[in-house]
Parts: sequence; C-alpha cells; structure tokens
Amino acid sequence: MEPSIRLTFKRKFIAGLIVTIPVAISIFILIQLFKIIDGLLGPIYDYIFGRHIAGLGFLTALILVFVVGVISTNVFGKKLLDQIEKLLFLKIPIFKSLYSSLKQLIDAFSPENKTSFQKFVIVEYPRKDSFVFGFQTKECILKENDMEKKLIAVYIPTNNLYLGEVVLFEPESVIHTNIPVQEGIKIILSGGIAAPQIIRGDK
Repeated sequence: MEPSIRLTFKRKFIAGLIVTIPVAISIFILIQLFKIIDGLLGPIYDYIFGRHIAGLGFLTALILVFVVGVISTNVFGKKLLDQIEKLLFLKIPIFKSLYSSLKQLIDAFSPENKTSFQKFVIVEYPRKDSFVFGFQTKECILKENDMEKKLIAVYIPTNNLYLGEVVLFEPESVIHTNIPVQEGIKIILSGGIAAPQIIRGDK
C-alpha cells in the first residue's frame, strides 16, 4: 500500500472511529439501562401474565416517568409532589441528605430551572494568565464592617461536570460569553472540543 493511500486510509478510519465510538457507547448504555429496568419490573408482569414479555417493564418505566413529568409541570401536580416529597423523602434522616443533594444537583442542570446556571462565563483561575470556563450561579453582597462588595458566585467544574468548586469573583473579573448555558454544558462534557473557534465576551 502506497504511503498516500495508507495515510488516507488511516485518516478515514480515525474519522470513522470518532463518529462510531460515541454511537456505540450510547447504544451500549441504553441496552444496559433497558436490561436493568426491565429486570426490575419484568418479574411483576411475568407473574401476572404467566410468561415473560421482553420490554414491557422498560415500557412501563418510560410511561411512569412521562406521567410524573406531566404531573410535575402543572400547578396542582407540583404541589402534590411537593407534599409527597415532604411527607416521605424528607422524613428519613440519611435518605433526606442524599435525596436533597442529588435533587439540587439534577435541578442545576435542568433546562426548566431558570435560577441555577445563569450564564456561561470565563474567569482567571486558579492563577494569573490561566483561564477556565464556569457557570455563573448567583450574585451576592459581602458586608465587611461598613463596606459592601458585590461578588459573583461561579461554579467551576473540576471533574467532568458534576464535581467542581464554587468561587466568588468581583464582577470585573468575570467575562460573560455569548455561549448559551446548554452549549456551555456540551463544551464541558466534550473536554473543550465543542468550544467555538471564536468566543465573544464582555466584562
């Protein structure tokens, strides 16, 4: 095989891997999720119908999640779920802490939550001339004696997306980008590969 042909083949093969590996991993995860959920609910239907119907447990789980989603998006349903949450999930000491932490974490990444990640920003951290992406989460006031100072809380992912640090910056130290929060999440999850070539920002 000639060098040029070998090089072309290598490039095409690598390009193919880049496309197929995420697809293969996604399919694998979906299959495993299907097996786990179907394995949990399947035996119930096996008992009712006297035989195994593949996928029925998984389909039931999807319908249940959809129904809960419909209920949670209307006023009455949200109040009902809040009451169930207070009566059941927030009464058990250990479970309460775990549930509350996980719920806050999931809510932060929900597109329905308008008060979690406000903006996708760039800050100089952890040292001078070193810049990182982050998510502005809140503005607060620091009172010190008779002085007040406005600070911006920025969540900086340090391990993929779900682990990170919350750092307080002065407003002039935060660069606001033109990148929407959802696109910012994609950039973090891709390890920066999805970042645009040109990022427009202002302080």
